[in-house]
Amino acid sequence: MAFFKRELSPVGRFESALKSKQAERQKLADRLSLAEAVLGEKRAAAAQLAVAGASNAKLERADAKLRDVEDRAKTLRVALDDLDKQILATERALADARAQRERELLADQIELLAAAIERAVPGFAAGATSLVDAVTKGAVMVPEASGFSASVDAVRREVLSAADLVCWELRTLAVRTRAGNANVALLPPPAAEEPRPPEIERQSIYTLSSLLWREGGEVRKAPAFALVELPKALLPVALRHQHVDYLNARRVQTLMHVHGSAGVEKDAVDEAQCIDLDALAADELTNTRADVA
Repeated sequence: MAFFKRELSPVGRFESALKSKQAERQKLADRLSLAEAVLGEKRAAAAQLAVAGASNAKLERADAKLRDVEDRAKTLRVALDDLDKQILATERALADARAQRERELLADQIELLAAAIERAVPGFAAGATSLVDAVTKGAVMVPEASGFSASVDAVRREVLSAADLVCWELRTLAVRTRAGNANVALLPPPAAEEPRPPEIERQSIYTLSSLLWREGGEVRKAPAFALVELPKALLPVALRHQHVDYLNARRVQTLMHVHGSAGVEKDAVDEAQCIDLDALAADELTNTRADVA
């Protein structure tokens, strides 16, 4: 004997309620059909009495019975109409509950993906650190090995920053999905990145000011509070002057929650308000030469 019943989910409760109301409607429809059949018989009987010239007493009794049956049929029709409205409302609630269940399942899968990335990050970081240590703690220093070590360390920092960002974005998407604010059925495949010029090395970075720089005669601009791919040659000067910061920096995580990562100036960036990184780097170089001289 079962002492405890498993609590039904919202979908289960609405399905059970809908099934019960549909069964109740069938019974009510059967009663109405029977009442209407009796009503037809009473009308025919009253008509026959009138044609046969029955007494007023008989006609009044027939009319009274006819009115009783008519009232009962009218009551059943009203009840059936009300039950149809209840069934319609229950069907809508069931559809909403099923949609919410699908959103919950999808949000769970998104959160599992974020958790899987987070579990994999320490292994990647440990492997990259081991590669760097193999060079930096070696008995000799070779330029080729040192360059390799620096590249691995840069990739490690970038991947860790990107992992933090994507996990935060995935969990934000999961919250929006549960609330019904994200119209997603399946996550789309990642868009293929456009090939970058091989001569320019870049770093994913978060801007704290509006910036501009030049690449091959073209002026590139970026708004404040945006995730951009900045040329690595300009990264040191931008960091020194507090115009950018790494994605895993605490203040960057806070600013992303407040401003996002698309930039405050979404339509256009006023060039006059931008920090010219090329000019800033040139000024630093000039000052350094003057100090040496």
